[in-house]
Amino acid sequence: MKLDRILPFAKKLLETAVAKGDIVVDATVGNGHDTVFLAHLVGENGQVFGYDIQQEAIMHTKQKLLENNLLNRVTLFHQSHSEILKTIPAAYHGKIAGAMFNLGYLPGGDKRIVTKPHTTMSAIKQLLSILKREGIIVLVIYHGHQEGKVERDAVVQFVQSLDQKVAHVLEYRFINQKNNPPFIIAIEKC
Repeated sequence: MKLDRILPFAKKLLETAVAKGDIVVDATVGNGHDTVFLAHLVGENGQVFGYDIQQEAIMHTKQKLLENNLLNRVTLFHQSHSEILKTIPAAYHGKIAGAMFNLGYLPGGDKRIVTKPHTTMSAIKQLLSILKREGIIVLVIYHGHQEGKVERDAVVQFVQSLDQKVAHVLEYRFINQKNNPPFIIAIEKC
């Protein structure tokens, strides 16, 4: 298949926006795969700020970072991504190059604990206020469960309403696949 699948395309988008030494956000660290990817992307002089409300996710991510000798590039917060403005130092505001979200629930975790539309939209607003020009927010939306459908609808409606002078918004999805496949929303700050 020549078309990029969802996760490789999400990473490709971030690779276009993020350089060595940059500052990025992993808004949902989950099992740590994206955090490790982002830590490699920013290099030894960059910084990743990672968020998750589940201690299990923070522990898995910390272990993956230790295994890859990347912990010194990452600051993990056992907090909601809606706390971005409170936790990222003001010195980094306006310098964030990218952010990544995987919406839904922790793979292998408690499926009753899911991301919520109000915290996700709050985090997007906060990120847009501290993202640098041409910084990119990538959201991978998993909507194969009831709460996922609610969040999908709210987030899509929210990003469609963003002023095109503030951000460019892209949707990338496979429209002929069954079982509610994940899709991407990418937001580039103008």
